[in-house]
Amino acid sequence: MSSIRKNFAYSISYQVLIIILPLITSPYVSRVLGASGLGAYAYTNSITSFIAMFGLLGINNHGNRTIAALGMDKDKRSDAFWNIWAIQALFTTITLIAYIIYIIFLCKVEYQTLFYIEIMIILSSLFDINWFFFGIEKFKLTMTRSSIIMLLSLILIFLLVRNKNGLIMYTIILAGGILLSNLLLWPYLRNEISFVKPSIRKMLPHLKPIVIMFLPVLGVSIYKRMDKIMLGFMTEISEVGLYENAEKTITMPMGVIAALGNVMLPKMSFLFANNAKEKVNYYMDKSMEFTCCISSAMAFGIASIANCFCPIFFGEEFLTAGKLIMILSPTIIFISWASVIKTQYLIPLHRDKEFILSVGFGAIANLVFNIILIPKAGAQGAALGTFFAELIVMLYQSFCVRNELPISKYLKNGRFYFFAGIVMYTSIKIAENFLNLTGIPLIIIEIGLGGTIYCILCGIYIWKHYNFTIKTILIKKARRQSNK
Repeated sequence: MSSIRKNFAYSISYQVLIIILPLITSPYVSRVLGASGLGAYAYTNSITSFIAMFGLLGINNHGNRTIAALGMDKDKRSDAFWNIWAIQALFTTITLIAYIIYIIFLCKVEYQTLFYIEIMIILSSLFDINWFFFGIEKFKLTMTRSSIIMLLSLILIFLLVRNKNGLIMYTIILAGGILLSNLLLWPYLRNEISFVKPSIRKMLPHLKPIVIMFLPVLGVSIYKRMDKIMLGFMTEISEVGLYENAEKTITMPMGVIAALGNVMLPKMSFLFANNAKEKVNYYMDKSMEFTCCISSAMAFGIASIANCFCPIFFGEEFLTAGKLIMILSPTIIFISWASVIKTQYLIPLHRDKEFILSVGFGAIANLVFNIILIPKAGAQGAALGTFFAELIVMLYQSFCVRNELPISKYLKNGRFYFFAGIVMYTSIKIAENFLNLTGIPLIIIEIGLGGTIYCILCGIYIWKHYNFTIKTILIKKARRQSNK
């Protein structure tokens, strides 16, 4: 348990940094580049990232669980690493060639310079070996390195991005940071593995699961990146900028859930490999309750302050992004719930089919809703498409494991946190109507009020719930002793 706590601490510290840094840079960048400049970056970055994922395929999940399952056997994990990475290098090279062809013949001329700069993102896929270090649970190394690069990028943005003409420099800083971050991990490999020459015979067994695990990655990318790509094609580029900041606001606090998944995937893979069912059930129960508590607080909290938050944080040009945040905020709960099932059950058990189908259904729903709604409602249509996509993913994954996991128990334990979130949201909205305040003072009071109400309600519930549980255990123990 201590290793989980320590790794979670490293992971959560990094995710907190991911939350804090955009809070610092987003107001500045939004005002300097404007909705159109930010939209141009989001549009080109979405296309580049979509293409770049074909270099990594499903290696992040397959590589992580493969390395984790091998434990401390250095020879086996050396063999696995080099053969998996050889597949990664092959597909990244093919992807790079395809990307250059796209720039020359297919992309819009006004965005060509940005696309050339973002070649660094394609190259970063070649050197991305985070999956290996996650597999051996070296979270401190990966998180420390990434944190330093992020802080350096933050400094460079404030020093070098000074006006609307700074879009090119902004793109260089972010794309270069990703590439440098991945390159810096390679020197640490020599302490963990020895070189093994890859062979086609040893690569082939990894190829099928890598391709299979790529299908959900593709599906997620369709409804994570295709929104902005379709907005760029079908509406004004400023709509992409509005959607980018709304999605960013929702994504920032999700780092807490991502941290839990990063830590638990290798741990659960190892437990399943060793048939430790009791520990698996214990960790699933705790993870689900933690997730329900945190996701309800984030979803209802963000929704309650969205309309006040956007013009203050991003600037008046992003006033309507508040409506987008309110539409997207329930997806925090959907994504968090599905994340636990995915990373702690389906992937460790190699239940790839269910995972792939869930994401596939979500991707199809997202595309259909986008095609129907974006031409009529712009960014709000894209937000609705994401809402329904994430809901479908969560429902289908829960349906798939209904006979193996106590879903009704998770819902019963989680319903109070949902209720506490509703009370928090309602209280903030009532206070908003009575307080004669605007701007930052209003947001500070709303956050303080909402956080206090939620923490008090959850504290009362947790105390009563666990006090009752302890009493029940003691009573059962006393009965067993009296029967003897």
